[in-house]
Amino acid sequence: MATRPGMPIFVVQEHHARRLHWDLRLEMDGVLKSWAIPKGIPTEPGVRRLAVQTEDHPLEYADFEGTIPEGYYGAGEVRIWDRGEYELLERTPDKITFVARGGRMRGKYTLIRMRGSENWLLVKARG
Repeated sequence: MATRPGMPIFVVQEHHARRLHWDLRLEMDGVLKSWAIPKGIPTEPGVRRLAVQTEDHPLEYADFEGTIPEGYYGAGEVRIWDRGEYELLERTPDKITFVARGGRMRGKYTLIRMRGSENWLLVKARG
């Protein structure tokens, strides 16, 4: 896959499945690394939200809006809530820190893996 010029992208998809949640997707390693955020993207500093890591998605999925039919995994309505570029500040197996430059999701965020779990916390940084 050819690399694209510029910064990596992110997208947040509002997903009306069995339960409403927001899917945060970060372009990394040629795919969209993905986390389901049940209570939405934090917009206030210091707010922590559960982030359940899900399967990677192809980059083309960043533009998807529409309905996933009944009988398919994730069935329900998907709308793009926000999108933009991000600057990666730190990436380790247990922590990802980035600056989001989107319409709604702006500023510094950190994803922190919860000890002994596949779950993460998404935190909006102060300042």
